[in-house]
Amino acid sequence: GTRVEKVRREGESFVVEAGSERWTADSVVVATGPYHTPRVPPFAVDLDGDIVQLHSSEYRNPGQLQPGPTLVVGAGNSGAEIAMEVSRDHRTWLSGPDTGQEPTSASGTLKDRLITPLIWFAANHVIKVSNPIGRRVREHFLDPPRGIPLARVRRQDILDAGIERVPRTVGVEAGAPMVEGGRALEVRNVIWCTGFRADFGWIDLPVFGDYGLPVHDRGVVPSEPGLYFVGMLFQYTLASALVGGVGRDARYIAERVAERAARRATAVAAPSGSL
Repeated sequence: GTRVEKVRREGESFVVEAGSERWTADSVVVATGPYHTPRVPPFAVDLDGDIVQLHSSEYRNPGQLQPGPTLVVGAGNSGAEIAMEVSRDHRTWLSGPDTGQEPTSASGTLKDRLITPLIWFAANHVIKVSNPIGRRVREHFLDPPRGIPLARVRRQDILDAGIERVPRTVGVEAGAPMVEGGRALEVRNVIWCTGFRADFGWIDLPVFGDYGLPVHDRGVVPSEPGLYFVGMLFQYTLASALVGGVGRDARYIAERVAERAARRATAVAAPSGSL
């Protein structure tokens, strides 16, 4: 229940501040992930005030919506799944480019059972930032930010639900959301499934580069010894930000923290002039 407000360097140690609380530490592990602040386009404020707007992080069920047509912006997994639920009682548009779909589904067919282990092996051992394939895949997802291929919902499910696919939402026309091509949609609700952006403004250290993400090597920040990250997208492999892949990264960071602690303990214990 404690929210950290600042991490900064003070001599050889880090200072961590949370309100009136203050701690010093030899090492700091940042395990907040990269998904902090809901990303909503700036033109959202120009939508008609009578339109209900929610980000996917705020959405719980269709009861939050008012009767009438609904636009779901963002056609990745969150957008597709929310659109499927909303479409039962609302005319629904799903806006955004097709993100593709995984070759397997959650149905557990023989095909799924055969292919899933191969995909998981690739995500953990092949698609790594240490090789050109992994770096290309990483850039694909980060520049520009985009949704990952559909998993539980299939393209055909979207069509069968009567959801209309429309292009990317790019602006506002007379208070209504407008998609590429100039078509304005008369809606009563808009759900922004447009993802998140990283917000590490509370870390007062010069360790961030492209996309506002830390510059690191497998979670180790070379420019600030003792600072580590866990749970970052593509920290090491495609699976790094997933429950099934973060364990290896966490183990690697734990080992680096232990090594640092052992080196510092040795330095303190060594007789003067022996090093």
